[in-house]
Amino acid sequence: MASDAEDAKRRWLAADFAAGLPEGNWPAYRSDPAHRAQCLDSLLTIGFVRLRAVPPEPDMVLAVADAIGYVRQTNYGRLFDVKVVADPANLAFTARAIGPHTDNPYRDPVPTIQLLHCLTSAAQGGDSALLDGFAAASRLRDTDPAAFATLTSTPVTFSYADADTELRATLPMIGLTARGRIRQVRFNNRSLQPLRPGPGQDRASFAVAADEFYRAYRRFAEILAQPELAVTFKLSPGDCLVFDNTRILHARTAFTSRGDRHLQGCYADLDSAASALAVLRRTSKG
Repeated sequence: MASDAEDAKRRWLAADFAAGLPEGNWPAYRSDPAHRAQCLDSLLTIGFVRLRAVPPEPDMVLAVADAIGYVRQTNYGRLFDVKVVADPANLAFTARAIGPHTDNPYRDPVPTIQLLHCLTSAAQGGDSALLDGFAAASRLRDTDPAAFATLTSTPVTFSYADADTELRATLPMIGLTARGRIRQVRFNNRSLQPLRPGPGQDRASFAVAADEFYRAYRRFAEILAQPELAVTFKLSPGDCLVFDNTRILHARTAFTSRGDRHLQGCYADLDSAASALAVLRRTSKG
């Protein structure tokens, strides 16, 4: 893994996990401060950790989130069920494949930690995939600096609406720190809105800007589709995936709707995880 990545966050490719994914054990997480620190460090530096042996019971995902920090409630509630429903308001509630994306890019700020706890696994399909958005953005920066500059400087709008909710956020697809480090990736083609002219922008200059943006967007999407970026695995009942939603894109393969695949999810915030890790390290030094 690259050790000189974006402000101590180590970029990775799928090959970096040939020996297995970063994992933790839920009973050990609760009882052993050193194990808890190891799990939190993985979340903060690599971007994810898979906690195993979380009892596959309803609402346990909230207990995991509470052990990291605080649950962030959204219009989806304190937790949400990811399973096939008759009248889905979101692609997640179908049996169809979902491409790599970050959640809730139409919020500012976005939920920064996402948790997905497997209660029941589909018999066929439904494999999960993760990829490092920082590694993808870094590859774009190295191979196509003009496209990287476009995606870090062009505000784009993401939106979501249903009968009770209307949300919009307008920011660049790749966010940078004041030092120019990659800070955040927002990528979700289901909620991205068409590019619109800026205030006072004439038609000719907008056409040029739109061409530049969509070329850059297409190039970034091509990088995100490169197979060596994505690590693919199957969640088993009792697995709880915890990942940085500002960095890690997640996806899944299609599955048979007859397979009773059921995950429960919720959101939390990275600052709580960072605080918990800092306290654990301070305490260990005694």
